Amino acid sequence: MNDENEIIAVNNIKNLIFTFRGLQLMIDRDLAELYGVPTKRLNEQVKRNINRFPISFRFQLTDNEKAELVANCDRFDKLKHSSVNPYAFTEQGVAMLSAVLHSQTAVEISIKIMEAFVEMRKFILNNATIFHRLDKIEQKQIESDKKFETLFQALESKSVQPKQGIFYNGQIFDAYEFVSNLIKSANKSIVLIDNYIDETVLTLFSKNQEAKVKIYTKNISKQLKLDLKKYNNQYKPIEIKYFNQAHDRFLILDNAEIYHFGASLKDLGKKWFAFSKFTINAVEILSKLE
Repeated sequence: MNDENEIIAVNNIKNLIFTFRGLQLMIDRDLAELYGVPTKRLNEQVKRNINRFPISFRFQLTDNEKAELVANCDRFDKLKHSSVNPYAFTEQGVAMLSAVLHSQTAVEISIKIMEAFVEMRKFILNNATIFHRLDKIEQKQIESDKKFETLFQALESKSVQPKQGIFYNGQIFDAYEFVSNLIKSANKSIVLIDNYIDETVLTLFSKNQEAKVKIYTKNISKQLKLDLKKYNNQYKPIEIKYFNQAHDRFLILDNAEIYHFGASLKDLGKKWFAFSKFTINAVEILSKLE
């Protein structure tokens, strides 16, 4: 019966062993409870004999380590609001405790704790291959999760845009939202070639205050100049240049992506129009604008 009780005790102690900094450790509060003394007295005895407890025997947990301990073990919940972080003892530190606590109980408990550490080491060694496989599986799962997260974020932000399509009469908001998302996706530059510009087009560009915007058009009216002046006083300035060599509408994002539109941006959704994304080099078009 005594052997059975001893096995139960060792198994219980194994549940009190944690891993921090790659070391198997026990926390001062658990040790104090096993030894039947207050945590404060246990640490006081250690301080009186501090030369016996180098950092390889005993060290104080960091704030992050304490947070991890509290998160993984409910019985340490009170530590969450404590201004003093607990101390952790290595196997050698626990062995030294029996020498400074000066009691038969401390000796007996220390022996059981040593046995628990030995059992833990045996378990880890015997299952090292399994742990290694599980770690590789976990790493692959993390990589897969990151890929899915990137995909879902892209879908959610609508950064993955269709390459071609048609908007029909009345799809004013759908067409507006599509072009708006294109504009917001640009990081550095936006170039618009469109012969019919008004304040609604300027409003579209207000949604991106990071990219540099340049508009080429052949119709620069007094009203457009006035609207542009007011816009530039409030938002990141837009540059409008005269250009009369284009019939169609083009939107060039970050000097790389080229979208062709069958309608001016100010008329989005008012009538049927198609759009398509070109695969040709944007540099060729941009070079002809200057």
